[in-house]
Amino acid sequence: MDFIITMGSSFWFQSIAKILLGCILAGIIGLERSSWSKPAGFRTHALVGVSAVLVMICGEYMSELYNIDPSRIPAQLLSGIGFIGAGTILRDGFNVKGLTTAAGLLTVTCIGLSIGAGFYLGGIVATLVAYIILSYSYKISDRLDHFELLELKIKINKNVKETLAQIEDCLTDYKVEIKNIKRPNKDETDTEEETVKIVGNYNKKGFKKNELLSRITSIKNVNEVSET
Repeated sequence: MDFIITMGSSFWFQSIAKILLGCILAGIIGLERSSWSKPAGFRTHALVGVSAVLVMICGEYMSELYNIDPSRIPAQLLSGIGFIGAGTILRDGFNVKGLTTAAGLLTVTCIGLSIGAGFYLGGIVATLVAYIILSYSYKISDRLDHFELLELKIKINKNVKETLAQIEDCLTDYKVEIKNIKRPNKDETDTEEETVKIVGNYNKKGFKKNELLSRITSIKNVNEVSET
């Protein structure tokens, strides 16, 4: 019995337990990200979590040997994790993707530091809260968020300016607030075929998207309408 107590309180046993627990907790967040096919999944989150635990343990170990501030090494980790987080953030047209995954990486880093410091309850509770936020918050946000982004790619064969004016009137009728119109050949003749990209916001409540797309397609000189 005394051996078990001594073993459980030893630095090496606690270090191994912390690393394993950090891997499990960070891996839970990573599995949720993997289920959504995000750029950073189970392996990335688990490795970040284990690294954070190890850094915290390393700071504690060095403080005992050299009597230094154990928080100095973990503080550098929080700065460095930004590079990994930035790598998951991608710009896709007018949308920015990967912010949630980047925030998740920061979360598992803090969870790992908590486990490494021996604050087990905080790390476990933070994991549960983070998992609930990532898995179920969209159900709440979808009910509260009434506006959606509409991105259209429209092929016009001729009379682009005149046809584009009709499309704008059509979007206005359906209460779509136009944010941007991109014409690749706007400085050339108006007789050439163009692919025009239009970005706007619309209110999701009562919005008839299919009817709008059909109406735009029926406009003269419009060859094709697709949503990007």
